[in-house]
Amino acid sequence: MSNIDFTGKVAIVTGAGAGLGKCHALALAKRGAKLVINDLGGSRDGQGGSHTAAQQVCDEIKALGGEAVPNFDSVATAAGGENIIKTAVDAFGKVDILINNAGILRDKTFGKMDEESWDLVNAVHLRGAFCVSKPAFNIMKDQGYGRIVMTTSGAGLFGNFGQTNYAAAKMGIVGLANVLKLEGAKYNIKTNVIAPIAASRLTEDIMPPQILEKMKPDFITALVMYLCSEQCQDSGAIINCAVGYYSRTALMTGPGAFLSDGKHIPEPEEIMENWSKIMSLDEPKTLGQLNEIFGVFGHLLQ
Repeated sequence: MSNIDFTGKVAIVTGAGAGLGKCHALALAKRGAKLVINDLGGSRDGQGGSHTAAQQVCDEIKALGGEAVPNFDSVATAAGGENIIKTAVDAFGKVDILINNAGILRDKTFGKMDEESWDLVNAVHLRGAFCVSKPAFNIMKDQGYGRIVMTTSGAGLFGNFGQTNYAAAKMGIVGLANVLKLEGAKYNIKTNVIAPIAASRLTEDIMPPQILEKMKPDFITALVMYLCSEQCQDSGAIINCAVGYYSRTALMTGPGAFLSDGKHIPEPEEIMENWSKIMSLDEPKTLGQLNEIFGVFGHLLQ
């Protein structure tokens, strides 16, 4: 088994002032990476800001003999994203690894969801992933190497009551990663997605204390370290992770039903009569990109 080592690598972790982000950053530093610790220092619902959290993590890394610089920009603006990447380049000359971890929660049932809560959660999670990843991606293209880890959630993949804003943003991140895996392929940029369940400030009042105690963020970080490594050659994977359990989630398409020769328009009743075939996931397939769906029904276009 080859050792995973980050000596000489430069990593950025957003939302690294506490919880999962801090755990990821410390693990990278212990394995030799130079770090940019980004954290706005706001509350769980996106209010306020402080330099304390990011600076304390930097101090902790330096006490271990590592190298780290803080960044206090918001991920939710293009200027903030650019400056986060600039912080890494100014301090260490490049960017090899980006972990998009920053996040907030503003949970409300859909009927009570207000525009501000919708916009702010999407801004931090989805827009944030865009604003930070774009300048990092361009640097990674130029150097012919990069590793990006996105953070989604089971709330987006499977649904969770009271989290329409959060779930929508988290599924948007999956869509972003699906395209980056394609656009980064020839530049050795691997983009993967984690769907973690762990103790953090976002989950501290959602799960019972005795459960949270067992759901250490270290379980998630072990996966993130592999996804950030040179050894990882997969891209576009979505990995569930919690308490030592790891599994792949994938968007899949079933065999379907052909109700036309490409000319006949089916009646709604034909859809109804074949609904079980349309809904079937017997022998499903994963598609690597949009164009592959044409291979399924392309003969109808001839």
